[in-house]
Amino acid sequence: MTKPTSHHIYYHTTPYGLRIVHCHIPAAPVAFCGVIVRAGSRDELPHQYGLAHFVEHTIFKGTDSRSASNIINRMEAVGGELNAYTTKEETVIYSVFPHGNLARAAGLIADLVCNSQFPERELCKEREVVADEIDSYLDSPADAVYDDFEDLIFADTPLGHNILGTESHLAAFTSDACRDYLRQYYAADNMVAFYSGADTPARVFTLIEREMAALPPAAAPRPYAAPIALPPQGAMLQAQRCHKPIVTHQAHTVVGAVMPGLHSPDRYAISLLANILGGPGMNSLLNVAMRERRGLVYTVEASASLLSDCGLFTIYYGCDPDDNRRCLSLVASTIARLADAPMTPRRLAAAKRQFLGQLVISNENRENTLLSAARATLLSGRVTPMADAIAAINDITAADIARIAALLAEAPALTLGPKNKNLC
Repeated sequence: MTKPTSHHIYYHTTPYGLRIVHCHIPAAPVAFCGVIVRAGSRDELPHQYGLAHFVEHTIFKGTDSRSASNIINRMEAVGGELNAYTTKEETVIYSVFPHGNLARAAGLIADLVCNSQFPERELCKEREVVADEIDSYLDSPADAVYDDFEDLIFADTPLGHNILGTESHLAAFTSDACRDYLRQYYAADNMVAFYSGADTPARVFTLIEREMAALPPAAAPRPYAAPIALPPQGAMLQAQRCHKPIVTHQAHTVVGAVMPGLHSPDRYAISLLANILGGPGMNSLLNVAMRERRGLVYTVEASASLLSDCGLFTIYYGCDPDDNRRCLSLVASTIARLADAPMTPRRLAAAKRQFLGQLVISNENRENTLLSAARATLLSGRVTPMADAIAAINDITAADIARIAALLAEAPALTLGPKNKNLC
């Protein structure tokens, strides 16, 4: 066991290769315990699209010794809950519960990841649930446009398909397929267990090490182990969605570009630029230009999503279809100004102060902070201490912001979908 960082984070590796990250918060009344698996939609072969997400749904449907109803009630009986989600690179399964129930939670989660059986009768019901989830996204163009954008910008790569898959894919997923997937990826060297709460590191490590001992030690070879080939820098794309047969009153647009990923020295500068352009503050440049001054949009936001070997910089807005050309022009001109005229020291200092303040506030959300720590441990081996992150952000220069903005400003636009509202 290593010494804690300034954030009281401890690490441990079991003899069979499972890494554990522990955030010790003495006297915390609520605890979190779970696992993060390095397996997501990018690991799927074409005939498996949607399988990672489907396994996440159906892993709760029965083990060697527990029925689906027993699994549901195990944590809820003490006021806790079970949660799970799938991304392009990870699957996360965890429980939130009152302090004093760690053994219950760790035993249940270990049973799920080691012994799930995926009974066919339960899979039949869950196919309908996931199909409804797919339809719910189609009913929400503001969400679906992101899938259109990712399909476009990552075309012909393992990242270029929807996490949920399609109904035809769902129909082909069998109990054997789910069990094979579990054996392939849910292995000790491909996972990190995590905990946050009042239980001591020694107790947590001993308990999790014992409960997870049935995990296979090594994952099978990944079908897409190599990093993707990035498009040329500056390959900026636009996706626009206008759904049929649903009558929509807005054009939902995403523009963006591929960026370096989680391990890039530019990762903090990319995130800071996203915050300057379209962060949560009402004073973001695009919100002021498009909403406050001109009333063209209700929402405009920029975000940076950093994966293990690449990242995405995206800008989303919804507007009247007749205003889309004007909105695109405002996005382009705002980015161009940042690229052509480096920020003054005063403006850059103010942007950093705002970004750091938001970071401190977000760090108060224990659940999100723990999940981020688990992902960092899985992908990078450690959590970046807050002091190191603050120092890296303070070291960002105006030239760094201008250089990254130039990657966006120089990009040609490619349009997907109808622009005319009469075509909806």
